[in-house]
Amino acid sequence: MDKQQITQLGDELYEALAARRTISPFTSRGFDISVEDAYHIQQRMLSRRLEKGEKVIGKKIGVTSKVVQQMLNVYQPDFGYLLDGMVYNEGESIPMDTLIQPRAEGEIAFILKKDLMGPGVTNADVLAATEGVMACFEIVDSRIQDWKIKIQDTVADNASCGVFVLGDRVVDPKKLDLSLCGMVVEKNGDIIGTGAGAAALGSPVNAVAWLANTLGRLGIPLKAGEVILSGSLAPLFPVQAGDSLRVSIGGIGGCSVRFV
Repeated sequence: MDKQQITQLGDELYEALAARRTISPFTSRGFDISVEDAYHIQQRMLSRRLEKGEKVIGKKIGVTSKVVQQMLNVYQPDFGYLLDGMVYNEGESIPMDTLIQPRAEGEIAFILKKDLMGPGVTNADVLAATEGVMACFEIVDSRIQDWKIKIQDTVADNASCGVFVLGDRVVDPKKLDLSLCGMVVEKNGDIIGTGAGAAALGSPVNAVAWLANTLGRLGIPLKAGEVILSGSLAPLFPVQAGDSLRVSIGGIGGCSVRFV
């Protein structure tokens, strides 16, 4: 794709985000769009948000678990950027009119105390660079109509980032085997999903190492102080106004969120 097309599509996504509306999938329009093109579109959409005063505070890994890959018909991980306008506090209410077609996923967030720069980052490097891990909800949201996405569509759309909520405690990951941490998700008091750390590329640590190495090849570091969302451990759950969700992850803690 040429630069003009990339700019045009990035602007279209940003305007859809601002107007809280959906657009047709790029991959349904006859464009010859590669994953690399999609990341350039993502950068254009991101730059529009940064121009409005938002700041990058972390990164996210998407489409890491087989169950999510099957739900979305997308079979490789991707990444996006977390901005300060996306953060909600534990237990805080999220207005539905700020989102389009949200789905909630429980996962493990990493808080970094050191930079990580790939390639060559190992799991040991990830653990050494991590201040702590937390239970969290990522509320993914797609600007693509009816979630009819291919990998290029979700990459361009900043990996379908919506907002996120960090949990109630920070835990040293070196004291846990994160691949074995069990997760339970409740909605309105009923259990709606379970999972384990192994769902995220075998371990959330593997997922963060993958991200550090993938971004490192592009010259992009994971920075000290950033939040890294390591990927869903269970299916994505649609939410609506009035829903209350709670995720509990063994050895780590919990996270709650309400939708109004």
